Amino acid sequence: MASEKKTILIVDDDEVILTIAELGLKRADFNVVKCSSGMACLESLMYYTPDMILLDVEMPIMSGIQTLDVIRSNDEFKNIPVMFLTGTTDSETVVAAKSLGAVGYVVKPFVPLELVDKVKKILGL
Repeated sequence: MASEKKTILIVDDDEVILTIAELGLKRADFNVVKCSSGMACLESLMYYTPDMILLDVEMPIMSGIQTLDVIRSNDEFKNIPVMFLTGTTDSETVVAAKSLGAVGYVVKPFVPLELVDKVKKILGL
């Protein structure tokens, strides 16, 4: 029996990043849902629970750190693995992400194959 496709929620305000991540993940046989803001991510969680979230750190209105804080405060979603997509590697951001239980981060721009490999490793595939 074939295993069911895993669903990855990608949250980024940059359409190019969303598209590159989506194409790489779809090529690796993942279902992909895209959101362009932290608020859209939280709204989408009302309708389904993804297997993993890829979350941009720097977004207008609600940062990825703020979005993850809200996700972690909800018992229904607190165990979803979240990996950050970030253009910054400053220690303050990394510490904040880890303190909220982020499972890692990928620095932008990224190679789609490397992103897919990290996602598979985190999901145990």
